[in-house]
Amino acid sequence: MPTRTHGVRSALRNNGLSIVVAGLFLCFMIAQTIAGHHQYNQDRTEHGKPPATLRHYLHTGHFLEATAENWESEFLQMAAYVVLTIGLFQKGSSESKKIGEREPVDRDPRRVKVTAKSPWPVRRGGWLLAIYQHSLSIAFVFLFLVSFFLHALGGAAAHNEEQLGHGGSPISVWEYLCTSQFWFESFQNWQSEFLALLAMVVLSIFLPQRGSPES
Repeated sequence: MPTRTHGVRSALRNNGLSIVVAGLFLCFMIAQTIAGHHQYNQDRTEHGKPPATLRHYLHTGHFLEATAENWESEFLQMAAYVVLTIGLFQKGSSESKKIGEREPVDRDPRRVKVTAKSPWPVRRGGWLLAIYQHSLSIAFVFLFLVSFFLHALGGAAAHNEEQLGHGGSPISVWEYLCTSQFWFESFQNWQSEFLALLAMVVLSIFLPQRGSPES
């Protein structure tokens, strides 16, 4: 009979990648928040304003914009990667399906034998199956759109705070979406994400990494 310790070890082994990545995310998220809070208060001090508490900072456009604009680019990269790898190939790259060969991911779930172990949407069929078979790309596109909106919301708030500090007038979120500042922030992140993705696709052709499925 398996012990509780064995069960914990098994769970850690089976989910080690997601646990470590989630841990790294939390560490860097906390570090970003602390550094951003310090930078925000430094700017306020230079303008003769009292420093803000960490709780107040978490509700500012400065924090929301900085966080969401990076999430936005990451989710765009992943959505594009998932969709583009459906029909586009790169010979020799571990990031691409094999050219001219059908793989398990190409199987039509409407034509497979349904069993009791099949996912619930596969057993139900219809519109649920239609959504389920594209659910990964749908999820990433949805997360991108949410992050895109939060970037605009936070950016507008940060812009308005700066403008009011200099005697200017606030603008709406829609007006901020039409500014060059918003698109500069977006494009500088988007291009870097696709450069990193290109490097992964091309470098995995020539450079191995022992033990990694990405090479």
